[in-house]
Amino acid sequence: MATPVPDQQLADWRVRAQRFQQEISNAVIGMDRAVRLVTLAVFARGHVMLEGDVGVGKTTLLRAVARALGGAYERIEGTIDLMPNDLIYHTYINRDGKPQVDPGPVLKHGEDLSVFFFNEVNRARPQVHSLLLRVMAERSITAFNREYFFPHLQVFADRNRVEKEETFEIPSAARDRFLMELHIETPADPDLQLALMFEPRFHDTDRLIERVTPAVLDYREIAEAGRQIQRHVQASLPLQHYALELWQATRKPAAFGIHLSGIDMARLILAGGSARGMSMLLRTARTSAWLDGRDYLVPEDLQSVFRETVAHRIFFTPVYEMRRSEIIGGVMDAILDAVAAP
Repeated sequence: MATPVPDQQLADWRVRAQRFQQEISNAVIGMDRAVRLVTLAVFARGHVMLEGDVGVGKTTLLRAVARALGGAYERIEGTIDLMPNDLIYHTYINRDGKPQVDPGPVLKHGEDLSVFFFNEVNRARPQVHSLLLRVMAERSITAFNREYFFPHLQVFADRNRVEKEETFEIPSAARDRFLMELHIETPADPDLQLALMFEPRFHDTDRLIERVTPAVLDYREIAEAGRQIQRHVQASLPLQHYALELWQATRKPAAFGIHLSGIDMARLILAGGSARGMSMLLRTARTSAWLDGRDYLVPEDLQSVFRETVAHRIFFTPVYEMRRSEIIGGVMDAILDAVAAP
């Protein structure tokens, strides 16, 4: 077991994490919560799915994250004709008229790959999802008769929720690999909306990204920092029981007295939160406590990230799954209301 690092080192990392958030906020506005959640994901070492309408700033947010994080950044567009091999290599005719094979976006930078952004992932075929699943789960891939490792990699994916033609639903196993799902919306504040429309600086994304100081964090050190954060933040016995009851409520909400209008609760849940999902909830909650300067968990740490880390791991029976977007928020709120916090 690695020797625990001094409290001062974790405090230094906290200062850098706070600066990381500030640098990202130089490129985006109205996304304070999203910026914090992405920061938690970085230090909890988890992948993130983004969902939102077209043009709400998802790509700008991720470009800012990649610049402040350092390391190599790659992006690929999901299309119906994209094949798994397109992530690994591409072939073409070189200047000498001979066929040539070059590494694709996943392999191009080797171990220096830090952020991989898969835009409109639900436009890609299931075969591509399967390859992405391995990269996310194992941070490795086999190609050219050898295995490649990406120890610093974090995957960010964007799901198109507007257009449904020529799209493929993300399988539950793949969705469960994402630490969290974030819903990015246009800011509700009219002043921020006016700024986005009329301030010229928001019309030039490249210049916005240049405002972000590069490599605020050292991407090569974050994995170890994340491990030390998990060892550093403790959970009391009552807090552990609270987390367990939250898990049980995702599986059998009716047993906790949860009832929603027009919903047959006995037929609602096909599968509740997974063991991996609940461990992801605790990883994120511990990171949140650390970022707030504590070495112990409180119920608010779990509550603040409960929806983003757990909602996409709850699956409804088919008759209700078609209404997921209108039901899931009520289910998550009802669970938090029904389970008594210590």
